[in-house]
Amino acid sequence: MKAVILAAGEGLRCRPLTLTRPKVMLPVANKPILEYIIGALAQNDIKDIILIVGYQKERIMDYFGDGIAFGVNISYVEQGAQLGTAHAVKLAEPLINEKFLVVNGDNLIDADTITDLMTAASGDATLLTVIREQTIGYGVVLQDKGRITRIIEKPREKVSHLVNTGIYLFSPSIFSEIGRTPISETGEYAITDTIQRMIDSGAPVTHVTTNATWIDALHSWDLLKANSILLGKYEGTQAGAVEKGAVIVGDVAVGDNSVIRSGSYIVGPVVIGRNCDIGPNATILPSTAIGDNCRIGSFSEVENSIVMHDARIGMGSYVSNSIIGAHNIIGSHFSTEVGKDLKIEMKGILHHAEELGTVIGDSNTVGIRVLVLAGKMIATGCSVGSGVTISRDIPQDSTVL
Repeated sequence: MKAVILAAGEGLRCRPLTLTRPKVMLPVANKPILEYIIGALAQNDIKDIILIVGYQKERIMDYFGDGIAFGVNISYVEQGAQLGTAHAVKLAEPLINEKFLVVNGDNLIDADTITDLMTAASGDATLLTVIREQTIGYGVVLQDKGRITRIIEKPREKVSHLVNTGIYLFSPSIFSEIGRTPISETGEYAITDTIQRMIDSGAPVTHVTTNATWIDALHSWDLLKANSILLGKYEGTQAGAVEKGAVIVGDVAVGDNSVIRSGSYIVGPVVIGRNCDIGPNATILPSTAIGDNCRIGSFSEVENSIVMHDARIGMGSYVSNSIIGAHNIIGSHFSTEVGKDLKIEMKGILHHAEELGTVIGDSNTVGIRVLVLAGKMIATGCSVGSGVTISRDIPQDSTVL
């Protein structure tokens, strides 16, 4: 069996992190989201993978190559224009001649997620669903005795607790149905519209509900929850050096050539990448992932955060409930304020964050004694002077004095 992974989108709600990478390449517990999906497929002996790529496709292709290093065979198909999920699936038609899986490339899953669908699927189309109390922002389905009767995209009120995961098992007949699918009001060809046409014509469209891992990071700050969940499954390994006087408690994974310096205190679950320098006297608290080639200065504290590769955080800093992008240079005594139940505006729409410090994109330079107020973000390529309080979102390539 083959799998089609939809990985062409940008992920606008995950800006500023997606200004420089597609959403599927955002790291959780130091691995891209897409790597977890490919691993889940491989563990189910699904080795032939078709990746539909588009935005920043080189980032995906350079990382995964032909897939051999990940135990799979990857073919790439480019979606030149973002014309929707049905259009993306249709592009794979020349490579498909049997039943196949379709998986969204920006949802975190594990092997059991795929197993649940494959063992109970039936008919020409089967949807994988999950039960969620909160369904705002998700597509939901209505069903009768296991057969889907209606798919509703992002309803404004609760009509069902069955969420459509965007993971499907199709027969090749789906391609002819896609050809008859009209364009939606948003200017795209949606696979859910195709499935609804099948339902309306009387075709048997079924669903399977899973209790296995399915995490959809709608916004950049949702990565923190996903990071916490996945780190909870880690087992500590210490390939790097731990100096005398450093204290490590719980499951802490330390990569090759990394050094945990004297007086540092690390409480797992924590993962630290390769070639990192932590401390001396630094504190790393649970649910933190630090990428490769990072430097955390002395007397700094990092908790419940993601620090991407090649980042430098100066001494005496405090980073909490935050995401620090790659290639950032942050001066000493940097601090993030943390807020709860925040309303964050993105392109004129208010979004909710339960708890957040900041999100900082890639390749910024931040001076000493900088404070970022809760929920405020710094884009990419910015220069922030010393002693500044960031009280509003900072756009790309800005200078703040």
